[in-house]
Amino acid sequence: MPSDVVGRAIRLLVLVGEHPNGITLSALARESGVPVSTAHRLVNSLCREGLVEFETTGKRYKPGLRLFQLGQQAGQVYGFAGTALPVMQRVTRQTEEATLMSVLDGTRHLYVHYVDGPLPVGVRSEPGRHGPLHCTSMGKVLMAFAPDDVRADLLDRVELTPYGPNTITDRDVLREEVARAGERGYATADEEHHPGLRAVAVPITRPDGSVFAALSTAAPAFRRSVDDLVAMVPVLQAAASELGVRLPAR
Repeated sequence: MPSDVVGRAIRLLVLVGEHPNGITLSALARESGVPVSTAHRLVNSLCREGLVEFETTGKRYKPGLRLFQLGQQAGQVYGFAGTALPVMQRVTRQTEEATLMSVLDGTRHLYVHYVDGPLPVGVRSEPGRHGPLHCTSMGKVLMAFAPDDVRADLLDRVELTPYGPNTITDRDVLREEVARAGERGYATADEEHHPGLRAVAVPITRPDGSVFAALSTAAPAFRRSVDDLVAMVPVLQAAASELGVRLPAR
């Protein structure tokens, strides 16, 4: 059916997008569950549209410029670049650390914007990448301030994969941590996603009270204690309040 063809093509496009350094045809077919011959035909159609590029030397498919262009246009629609960037840059000037923004995407969060810190050693992030909810400050905030039914479902379903030395792997402990974040208005992560990294995050809420995104400051553990990061919460909250009003209502 045509709809099945469209679904397969979208699945392939998403996989290519998740492999910015390229992915082979065999890997595309294996990860998507699409037969190799069909995957080859569909991905070549995506190449003709400029959404995917084929690197002949490595025999790999990579995101095309058209896909980049569409991503930039989507970022403008949601205000991630034009509206959020100057506010996040101001936060980074005040904290001297990286500032990140993400939105809830299923059972993960999606990094949508990032401002690098000025110090030699810092935190790096790639917009367009997904992150886990249970071991990141932004993930905890997005769960804590989600609608009650969404939060309950996420707390039941998120995979508690251990990533860092302090990752929460007990579901009851996670529930307590998320409830605490809801009460305090912020969440922290202390070497939970990556060893040697700490972060704090606050929600970006709309005037109607709904949560749009999470805003975070992240730093190396050797430079910032959890208390240092918590002291930055007022800066993040002021920026989040501004963004909640200024970001497009979508």
